[in-house]
Amino acid sequence: MKTEQQYFDEAISLEQYMNKMEKHKEESFRIYEQFEVPADDEFIELLKAKKPNILVITEDWCGDAMMNNPVLRRIAEAAGLDVRTAYRDADTDLIDKHLTNGGRSIPVYLLLDEDGEVEAKWGPRATAIQEYVLELRKDLPAADSPVYKEKQQAFIERITAEYTSKPELWLTVYDDIRKTFLPVLQKQS
Repeated sequence: MKTEQQYFDEAISLEQYMNKMEKHKEESFRIYEQFEVPADDEFIELLKAKKPNILVITEDWCGDAMMNNPVLRRIAEAAGLDVRTAYRDADTDLIDKHLTNGGRSIPVYLLLDEDGEVEAKWGPRATAIQEYVLELRKDLPAADSPVYKEKQQAFIERITAEYTSKPELWLTVYDDIRKTFLPVLQKQS
């Protein structure tokens, strides 16, 4: 079985990934063009100093990836990091090592140390956004309901619209990534 470092070495850059997107490309670039990394000397400076590699496990059909990946790309650009992308469905061995609650949820961001070992995992959603999505899902009917598909589609459209139009959600993603990665970077000092 390949290591995370081997996946990283074979992966494409997050920029290449976004340029090749077929689904959610316009929405993802809308977020990318509008999001600015907050003035945050400690996090960005530690990233610049430590230069960790980040391996992203993602797919372009994923709504969470549509919002989270542009935020991560801005972080990477601010810190001069090498962030590379592996497609979840191309080789499920990788995602199967990094399941979320037993599922292949994406995106997943793996912070790798200089030896290619995973030091931290983030994803697929910021904690506060996960709580919000779960709260909204409570209004969905049971999956076997005749109106489930229609209500599920309306739910997806609502979330997509909010993900692409609410900068406070992008900042929540940034803050959650920071909260996950910063303590690991501080320990390395």
